[in-house]
Amino acid sequence: MFSKLLFLAAETAGQAPEAAAHGTHAGGPLDGIIQIGRDFAINGPSILAQIVNFSVVAFILWRFAFKPVLATIAERQQKIAAGLKYAEEMKTQLEAAQQQSAALLKNAQLEATKVIEESRKTAKELSDKFQKEATDRANGIITKAQQAIELEHKKMLAEARTEIARLVVSTTERVLAKKLTDADRAGFNDAAARELTNA
Repeated sequence: MFSKLLFLAAETAGQAPEAAAHGTHAGGPLDGIIQIGRDFAINGPSILAQIVNFSVVAFILWRFAFKPVLATIAERQQKIAAGLKYAEEMKTQLEAAQQQSAALLKNAQLEATKVIEESRKTAKELSDKFQKEATDRANGIITKAQQAIELEHKKMLAEARTEIARLVVSTTERVLAKKLTDADRAGFNDAAARELTNA
């Protein structure tokens, strides 16, 4: 099309000297444009109708095709941006949760160690307490046994003294060959008991 315009312009330039030679007058730039329009068969109302048609089609395309598509693209870009922002937030929250989890795990380990140490200490204290109680009980049993043995010993000594006193009285009766009264017997028993006690 551009080459055709150049060809037309060259042809018009070549006709201008001929028109001057024939005595015809060449017009200004407006005549050139009109001449180009005739050469290309350009019709003014047709061009105007095509411009109106193009404008209507462009408006319809813009209104019903490009505008919704651009709106959809903008909406998707917003969603993508929101998704990326959400992903960044989730990544930050995940890192924070991991750090918190590590801190909680460390605290739990420290607490577990503390509980184990306290359990060992309590177990040792209980063991010492039970051992002391067992020792105290054993000592109590031994003390009671010693007291019982001592009481039994005193009882046996008292019985032995009584028996010895009876034997002494009985022997004395036989030696003296006479019968003693109950009062004499009690007196001898007391005397024998005193002698044995003092001995």
